[in-house]
Amino acid sequence: MSLSERKKEILRAVVELYVKGAEPVGSRAVVEKLESSVSSATIRSEMADLESMGLLEQPHTSAGRIPSSNGYRIYVNELMQNQHISGDDAKVIDSELDGHLATPTNLLDKVGKLTSRLTTYPAYAMASATGIVCIARFDLIYVDYSTFIIVTLLSNDTVKNKLVHLTTSVEPPMLTKLSAVLNASFTGIPEERITPALIAATERAVGDTAGIVAIIAGFTIELLVEAKTVGTHISGAVNLLSHPEFKDVDKAQRIIRYLTDEKELAKLPSPNSPGELKITIGPENLANELRDSSVMAIKYDAGNDIQGLIGVVGPTRMDYSKVAAHLSYMAQGLSWLLGGLNSDLLQLNPSTKNTLGDEHFGEE
Repeated sequence: MSLSERKKEILRAVVELYVKGAEPVGSRAVVEKLESSVSSATIRSEMADLESMGLLEQPHTSAGRIPSSNGYRIYVNELMQNQHISGDDAKVIDSELDGHLATPTNLLDKVGKLTSRLTTYPAYAMASATGIVCIARFDLIYVDYSTFIIVTLLSNDTVKNKLVHLTTSVEPPMLTKLSAVLNASFTGIPEERITPALIAATERAVGDTAGIVAIIAGFTIELLVEAKTVGTHISGAVNLLSHPEFKDVDKAQRIIRYLTDEKELAKLPSPNSPGELKITIGPENLANELRDSSVMAIKYDAGNDIQGLIGVVGPTRMDYSKVAAHLSYMAQGLSWLLGGLNSDLLQLNPSTKNTLGDEHFGEE
């Protein structure tokens, strides 16, 4: 979408005024912010054009305008200016990270709480394995005519087991045959390759009509997904209530319930690589609970095939520039911190120094 420079300046002004005041923005406020000689009538005309382009909305008759989701997207992609975090905030972050070297196992929780406090939005912090985790070996142990134990050895040397009760009988020869087929077809592959087609082919190979293969496959997929997640923490979910968009308690509660579900958190948008910020705005979020919210997240390299992620969830009227600065500075600090640790933080080994690039988001 092509916008004139004047329209870009007006759109930026409307977004920043609305972020700050949470009230529809009128032409007079835009004139004052731009300190321009352009008349209020001209600004109104340009705002009307931006509305017809789907970048602004008029919530009430005779009211000012607010940005639409598309307007925020143009702002984030083209108009948002890099913001430096304050010297005080930089000192707080540095102090908090340094201060928790002695208790590294709590670092994810501390990072989430600190991010939430500095941004005023709910924050989440997680770490996950980037290497492929797979099953190295299956053993099926007969207990009685309707009960057996699944024992799995994962490629990271973790052993997991599950007691299975069936509504039909199963004989030891069946379990022996099934173990052999599983060790031939289900080992050495990631969970995304355990497909319905593979399950169906395995059922045919062993003559399984009782759904035993499907039970084992479901357990296997659950183990492999769990093995990739090192930790997840959500902090400050109640901060939503301090923002006018979530004065509706029912609406806020739906989002808070969503954010406190670790399985749902794992589905939140994630950047592709360390140092990259990913921002999803309003309807860009797939979850219905987040259709009126924005999510911003950044990854950092934690070494030993582990990547960490910090993110925030807030209204679409989010202070995108401020949040981006804080998340970038935090991710950079964590990369340096984990690169120098000689501890068992998330069972990590020391990594190389910061891989987030040279951009500095703190004040000199």
